[in-house]
Amino acid sequence: MDDDKKISGKNNVVLCVISIVFLCILLFPLFWIVVTSLKTEKEIFQVPPTIFPHVLNSKSYLAQVENGDFNMFRSFGNSLMISVGAMIISVILSVPASYGIAKYRFKGKNTILLSFLVTQMLPVSVLLTPMFIMFKGMHLYNTPFSAMIADATIGIPFSVLILKNYFASIPKELEEAAYIDGCNRFTGFIRVLIPIAKPGVMVCAIFSFLYGWGDLAYGMTFILDQQKRPITAGIFNFMGQYGTKWSYLTAFAVVTIIPVALIFIFMQKYIISGMTSGAVKG
Repeated sequence: MDDDKKISGKNNVVLCVISIVFLCILLFPLFWIVVTSLKTEKEIFQVPPTIFPHVLNSKSYLAQVENGDFNMFRSFGNSLMISVGAMIISVILSVPASYGIAKYRFKGKNTILLSFLVTQMLPVSVLLTPMFIMFKGMHLYNTPFSAMIADATIGIPFSVLILKNYFASIPKELEEAAYIDGCNRFTGFIRVLIPIAKPGVMVCAIFSFLYGWGDLAYGMTFILDQQKRPITAGIFNFMGQYGTKWSYLTAFAVVTIIPVALIFIFMQKYIISGMTSGAVKG
């Protein structure tokens, strides 16, 4: 406690300067993407490069909303539907699973936890072929449901590992008090335990949504029709055989990043509290 109070004066200034330098380094790629999207193709390749565009190029953003094979609004809606669907599946399956792992003792419990960790380590390319065969047999191929389920396989292991600590840290006396008040095991879980673990559930929902929003491999592999594909698949519309339209590509990246940025801006309270509260057991 005393060491924390001594951070003042010159030390405080030095730490602030270092933090600002690191922040500028981390934000520079994002700044460069935005600036590049506002430049003409000629100015992008100018040597030495310009920090700010001499002439604002709005055509790169107007091209995002033009009608054609790629429609920004339709693809935006497809990504939103897939991301929300993956988020719902992840939350519905991971919440009771993490509760069962945290509160019950059974054989193979450690093996199940290890399997969740292993699934987080597997590259996407390893899972594409078996998932393709499964979705083909289930008649889900070339439908948004295939991408939802595939994206949920990323969010579920993460959610279970996070929520397990939440439910394990809830005192058993709270459950017993709920049973005394007339709740059974299911209603006690819904009315008492889930509200207590709300920060963790929110974190899992947010990250499951972001996994679905940023996915490219599953959306490209399991959905063939351009009209059904998510917004991330639109990146290939600006990469031609003889070159890449960098101003269009960076403008597309800026538009795609906007929902993610808004989520972190408005939901950072839940993200920070959710990641820290579940980290300490007891």
